[in-house]
Amino acid sequence: MTWDEACRCTGNQDGAQILKIHCSEAQLIVHLKFCGQERCSRFLRSYREGALRAALQKSLVALLGHGQVPLHLQLRVGSERLDLMLQEEERCLRCILQAKPDRLRDEEIGELEDAFRSLTCDPGGGGVLPSAPEASAPKTPVRAPPSPAVPQTFVFQGQQIANRPLNLEDQQKFARSVGRKWRTVGRALQCRALREHDLEALAYEHDRDGLYEQAFQLLHRFVLAEGRRATLQRLVEALDRSSLTSLAEDLLGLRGHREDQDQGEDQDEGA
Repeated sequence: MTWDEACRCTGNQDGAQILKIHCSEAQLIVHLKFCGQERCSRFLRSYREGALRAALQKSLVALLGHGQVPLHLQLRVGSERLDLMLQEEERCLRCILQAKPDRLRDEEIGELEDAFRSLTCDPGGGGVLPSAPEASAPKTPVRAPPSPAVPQTFVFQGQQIANRPLNLEDQQKFARSVGRKWRTVGRALQCRALREHDLEALAYEHDRDGLYEQAFQLLHRFVLAEGRRATLQRLVEALDRSSLTSLAEDLLGLRGHREDQDQGEDQDEGA
């Protein structure tokens, strides 16, 4: 979608603010904050009437250079799927109002928006540039601005550990082992998307699903909110602060290594 089309969908250029962008293999998740109820209503109407889908479809066809592109959209507020209640605009607005975002905007989002403006809008702001470039003009690849670097290593129990963003396996290991202390770890993560009322809401939403799902969703929301800043180091330090050092060792694969070392020392002493 061009910047002008996005502005029309939200009412004007100040209608909505992008807070977070999370990309996975099959999904692109965009967190929006609306600046005023009227602009939010305009966006809901645009989404309901298909204008947003049509604009996205048109841009995808132009960019990829072939026919209709499969496109599946979902509009969510927390665990509520607004697609199921789009005809009830007041109800949708209440859901959005109750879930006012309290998280910080990603640092690189502003730079990305500036890049989008320069790429998709003409200098006078009167329209959209043609999608097909002139034959004589070579297409220059556009690179997104670099994200803030995370530390490559950190020290845990005297060992240098390679740092990296959390992955699905980390979330599953954590969810299997943390038990009832998932909320304690959630506080220790010091994430603005995991404040006390967020933890209470998560516990309520997944009460019937059990502790595994509550713990899994905790890290899932952490990753959505923090992006590549949701790192192994932050989780390990949160576990350590929560007196769950053994779980941190399991997550890093240190516990089995330590037991092997202890067994080797015992054998040496016996010899």
